[in-house]
Amino acid sequence: MAEKAAGAVRPAMARREAVLESRLPRVGQWLPLLVIAPSVVAILVFVYGFILWTTLVSVSRWQGIVPDFTFVGFRNYATIFLSYRFQSDLRNTIVFTVFFLLGSLAIGLLLAVLLDSKVRGESFFRTVYLFPMAISFVVTGTAWQWLFVPGTPQEPTGLNLLFRKLGLPIFIDWSTTSDVWPNGGLQVEWLRVPLGIPLAMLPVIIAAIWQMSGFTMAMYLAALRGIPDELREAARVDGASEWQVFRYITFPLLQPITLSAVIVLGHISLKIFDLIMTQTGGGPGFATDVPGIFMYETTFKSNKYAEGASIAIVMLVMVSILIVPYLIWRLRSETER
Repeated sequence: MAEKAAGAVRPAMARREAVLESRLPRVGQWLPLLVIAPSVVAILVFVYGFILWTTLVSVSRWQGIVPDFTFVGFRNYATIFLSYRFQSDLRNTIVFTVFFLLGSLAIGLLLAVLLDSKVRGESFFRTVYLFPMAISFVVTGTAWQWLFVPGTPQEPTGLNLLFRKLGLPIFIDWSTTSDVWPNGGLQVEWLRVPLGIPLAMLPVIIAAIWQMSGFTMAMYLAALRGIPDELREAARVDGASEWQVFRYITFPLLQPITLSAVIVLGHISLKIFDLIMTQTGGGPGFATDVPGIFMYETTFKSNKYAEGASIAIVMLVMVSILIVPYLIWRLRSETER
């Protein structure tokens, strides 16, 4: 009897195991989707959902504590684009982005090339250069604000004191003036602000380059270590100088990492807020003001939610102009592989 019972149980267990085995692949297929589903939902709600919400607010009449979603078209966009402050913000953002990118890429590449030349104490220097990236823009802005604090004409402080000690009084006021270079800026008829380089923006650019040049150094150093030595050795055997090796072999192979660095640094510069807020507060006047500060003060201090949303959408468009072509290029590159 016992043997008959055992014989009846074995086929049942085998069928159960077969059913489980047939279901396991299905679980394996659905498990990754179940794991990433919460993050997808969160991104849809808190990123794309709020972008849609901000767009809706930007074309409304909401100018106070009580929401007012009366449709006003692009009136808020026209208001901000015609304002002196927003035109200054756009000019300052372009100036900051151009010099920040050029400075960070140039210094990062130079440091990476020097470290790649088998310098002694490489790990020490690499750590020193990377350390500024570990601190926030708030700390950087506060520290550099102390360095550039002007003091008084009789008792200058910070770097102004250094310039006086070095006999360079021409540089004492350059960090606190609202002047635009060259010679007050280029005045265009339909613009309310002069075009040029606000001198007060230079200390902000220096602080930003100081913080992010270590990041570009790390990216370039990793790219340099990935270039096969055989390529450069073959060029040297053919009689190429070190500059020709760098110009025709190394530099072209660094273009993909340069593009990645431009994308990362570019989107940081277009939405910069905390560094300038802590270092200059947007002053003097609007010489260092940027759209991020304008949006914050318009929305949360003046309660002009519709105009603040319009500024936020303009910032999103500026970042998209930089990011979207890069994403399309990466998608096409991966598809062609």
